[in-house]
Amino acid sequence: MPLYISLMKLTEQGSKDFRNAPDRIESSSKLLQKLGGKLIGIYLVMGEYDYVGIGECPSDEVATAFALALSSAGNVKTTTLKAFSKEEIPGILKILPKP
Repeated sequence: MPLYISLMKLTEQGSKDFRNAPDRIESSSKLLQKLGGKLIGIYLVMGEYDYVGIGECPSDEVATAFALALSSAGNVKTTTLKAFSKEEIPGILKILPKP
């Protein structure tokens, strides 16, 4: 299943209600499961972003719908990256035209 990395920043609302973050994370994980995906991990991080989430989704459309659902709740803004494993890299490189 395709892998996605979500970089999340707390909104003002999310910052004010940070104590309820564990409940929101659990709820979001259940939503992702309902959409056919799976949360692999979520991390509170230091730096430009507040959270990094890693998950699997059956399609780009499901990943996009999930990101929209997260953002529409008002606690985080997301940037989602589609990730390719080291096993997928050779197949991607084979697509490149020969120099």
